[in-house]
Amino acid sequence: MGIWDLFILAVGLSMDAFAVSVCKGLALREAKPKSMALVGLWFGGFQALMPVAGYLVGVQFAGAIEAIDHWIAFGLLAVIGGGMIKESLSKEEDTGDASLSPKAMAVLAVATSIDALAVGVSFAFLSVDIVPAVSFIGATTFALSALGVKIGSVFGCKYKSKAELFGGAVLVLLGTKILLEHLGVL
Repeated sequence: MGIWDLFILAVGLSMDAFAVSVCKGLALREAKPKSMALVGLWFGGFQALMPVAGYLVGVQFAGAIEAIDHWIAFGLLAVIGGGMIKESLSKEEDTGDASLSPKAMAVLAVATSIDALAVGVSFAFLSVDIVPAVSFIGATTFALSALGVKIGSVFGCKYKSKAELFGGAVLVLLGTKILLEHLGVL
């Protein structure tokens, strides 16, 4: 996986966290640097830790399913991306919660990084160098989440569904690219 692919993946994975951060910014009304950093640390940290956990599970099985690993990577990314697209098209409104308590943030951080866990499993099948990859994903998510708080405090939640739609589409396309490369089409 090249740096460009990793960048696209990092942005795609961070869109859930970005969308929640936008609504968190709306609920906070004022985006103080401390709040922006705190939200960024929670989301970026979990977005970096979850692929490591998935990777550690995936390496246990990588050798046994090497012949179909590209199909698994495609399937995981397509399901995750499809779920994000479906959620972006949902009519439910998220009013946002201003709490930055560890309990509230941990729940949100886990919820927005479950997809990164599955991507970590894919990383094991694709023999990705895990430390630079998760560092890049965590840093990207940190930056976009902190920015999301600011955007939410200024513009509100109107960009939430667009961010989720974009992130889902990116993950589906990246999964398709992985599959096509392994099939020799690209």
